[in-house]
Amino acid sequence: MFMSKKTRTLKMKLGKRMKQSRKLPFIARIRTHQRLQFNVFKRDWRRTKMRIPNKDE
Repeated sequence: MFMSKKTRTLKMKLGKRMKQSRKLPFIARIRTHQRLQFNVFKRDWRRTKMRIPNKDE
């Protein structure tokens, strides 16, 4: 059997960050009368890097 490069925990963390990094639903802006205007967890893969510790380093 071959080992994968990503561990399960790392894959779960990356998946969570991927789900968090999406636009705020428009219905949320309507419901809150635009008090919520943007998603604070939105992240661009080029501009902002995640600080996930690597076991190998």
